Amino acid sequence: MSAPTAATTTQPTKIELLELLAAIGTAQWQDFAAAAARHGLTSMQAKVLAQLGGPVPMRGLAERLVCDASNVTGIVDRLEAHGFVRREVSAADRRVKNVVATDLGRETIRRVRDEMQATHGALDTLDEGEQAALYALLERLRPVMEARGKER
Repeated sequence: MSAPTAATTTQPTKIELLELLAAIGTAQWQDFAAAAARHGLTSMQAKVLAQLGGPVPMRGLAERLVCDASNVTGIVDRLEAHGFVRREVSAADRRVKNVVATDLGRETIRRVRDEMQATHGALDTLDEGEQAALYALLERLRPVMEARGKER
């Protein structure tokens, strides 16, 4: 195998970028799951809480989590039993149940995010300019990735 050329060190391939994004995503997910476990939550329960910036229909949660609606029902049942969420009837359509985070649920997901030590440590290796550049790049990618995910 030959040594990397200037072109390969300054211009990564799309495959190299994908592999790096996957590795970072996996490490971040493991950190998230470990922090969630310290609060008695499974990673999927914490992921549901993280999706609740406001009321979200059960079907909408299933779409966001890319899973079957029956799986979401079980997860929400357990979160509701522990006081992290509540179900509310939608004002727009009384047949629809929205899931809403309680104060306890919002506080718990905030703590989970605060306790993601590996992720915070990795971000701390970047200076303010690098953090701003990373944020800007990720913000450019996000709408394209989310739109393509909805096309499936």
